[in-house]
Amino acid sequence: METTTKPTLPNFYLDMRTIYATLPAGSLSIGFSAPPLLSRLSNLSSLRSLTSPSSQSLSVDLPLTVDVNDRLSVYGGVSGATSQAGSDPWTTFSVYAFTVGFQADIYQQNGGMFPTITVQSNVTRSISDAPLATTAYNAILEADYALNADQTRGLLAGAQYTRVLVDTPLARVSPDIMGYVGGYYQWDNNWKFTGRFGVQHFGGAQLLNLTPFPAFTQPIVRFDLDRMDDNDNRLFGITAQIAWAPKPSYQLTLRTPLYVIKN
Repeated sequence: METTTKPTLPNFYLDMRTIYATLPAGSLSIGFSAPPLLSRLSNLSSLRSLTSPSSQSLSVDLPLTVDVNDRLSVYGGVSGATSQAGSDPWTTFSVYAFTVGFQADIYQQNGGMFPTITVQSNVTRSISDAPLATTAYNAILEADYALNADQTRGLLAGAQYTRVLVDTPLARVSPDIMGYVGGYYQWDNNWKFTGRFGVQHFGGAQLLNLTPFPAFTQPIVRFDLDRMDDNDNRLFGITAQIAWAPKPSYQLTLRTPLYVIKN
């Protein structure tokens, strides 16, 4: 008698990310993600001086993610943050943006000569009541060349483009363009380390004709340590990023996926 195989359901989970970031005075930082910049912009309208002071923030991203198959993931969710600038107290935690996006492998190496090509794109819209409402468009194109059949060692190269539009003619944020290289190694116990080293060029920003943020071209580094399962699902992750903007801006991210369905 033939047995019927039940169809495999896609992974369905809340990819919760908790982010602590610092930023030096008089600068904006985009790095490998746009939401910290949007949080920064949404708070600038409350500053009482013409020079943006140094700040720190604690934010939470809650994208609901569906791995449709091994080539495509789609996600959407909200981000909230609390921040502290200069000598001011911490602000009240509030939701400031929502994001929708996707990640897709447009070509998979599968033991061949050419690397896996992945594209990731998302749109983030601020929902704060601050007057500097913004929309950010972010796109990443990455090549992943596996060095063995198990794809536990490999090399990376990629580029990222970020454009932020502000809902007022009195403010302008120029595009941020980044290029990077890196690699990864996954041990037999399913811990995986990834490093990326790159250069980003930020075209600068003019906000309300009062607070200029100059353009810069500076290095950026990011390190990821992830705990994977036997099916390459992430169970836990920690990311450390240093972006010179032009002074160092630090960011630490904890990823704790909450699975509803996991294959």
